[in-house]
Amino acid sequence: MGAIPSRFVQKTDSLSYVQGKDDFRMVLIEGGTFQMGSSNFPDAQPIHAVEVSSFYMDEHEVTNAQFKAFVDATGYVTVAERPLDPNEFPSVDPNMLVPGSAVFAAPKEVKGLDNYMQWWQYIPGANWKRPEGPDSSIEGKENHPVTQLAYQDAEAYAKWIGKRLPTEAEWEYAAKAGKHKDETYYWGREKKEDGKWLTNIYQGDFPFRNTKEDGFETTAPVKSFPPNAYGLYDMEGNVWEWCSDFYRPDYYVNSPKANPKGPADSHDPQEPGLIKRVQRGGSFLCNDQYCERYKAGSRGKGEINSPTNNVGFRCVKDI
Repeated sequence: MGAIPSRFVQKTDSLSYVQGKDDFRMVLIEGGTFQMGSSNFPDAQPIHAVEVSSFYMDEHEVTNAQFKAFVDATGYVTVAERPLDPNEFPSVDPNMLVPGSAVFAAPKEVKGLDNYMQWWQYIPGANWKRPEGPDSSIEGKENHPVTQLAYQDAEAYAKWIGKRLPTEAEWEYAAKAGKHKDETYYWGREKKEDGKWLTNIYQGDFPFRNTKEDGFETTAPVKSFPPNAYGLYDMEGNVWEWCSDFYRPDYYVNSPKANPKGPADSHDPQEPGLIKRVQRGGSFLCNDQYCERYKAGSRGKGEINSPTNNVGFRCVKDI
């Protein structure tokens, strides 16, 4: 990661609901069988039949207000707020070993799209309360999805609230809402509906010119866009969502049919030394020029200790 200690390495009244302990609405997802995967992404193949049991899912991503309630009640300190161990970064200037996390920063120019370090910066002081750095704040953004959380931060919240993180099979099953099979997007084949954007993604020339046609430069308040057929919001775009599965690009070859929970360990050929978990849904930075993995059936991945300002989560609960 060069000279900086970057931790960034590469979800109608007729629906059934249950109240979570946080008093935010959950949606009953009736179990069933669906075709999981996508022919457009190598690590989402082969497309295969998966059976999922019924579960409850948060109708939207966990918000800043929800996460603040957890921190206020427990005193929990997130990964981005903790000091960095000099022994883990022997080649890094000790003055840089301060709490912080990765923040997207639009460069003035780029030399190709192969090096993501052109638009990601490690910002000391960036964390869930200050997602873009010390001068930023979540004040007035209580209903935006919480970001800058490592996997263990999301898992800690889920356990505290009496829930858990979804498997990627549960996540995709819920996103497809029982009716989509091979559409480009979770809502259908067209990116817009009646000229309106249906999700918060990046418009313009990535990564230096965001036209904000959807109305947002970074996160959008939850429920800003229409829900899917199950009543779930932001299953595409806004922020990536942590899933409980370890990431392996070849997992689908041997994935069990009933309630798959992911492989026993992680392996990413692009960065074999890192432990990664699956992320789903894409974020406000996704676009067709660089990151198309907001599209139906696609898979994201994230190093477990590398929070960023475009990754959040939602929870599920067993019946």
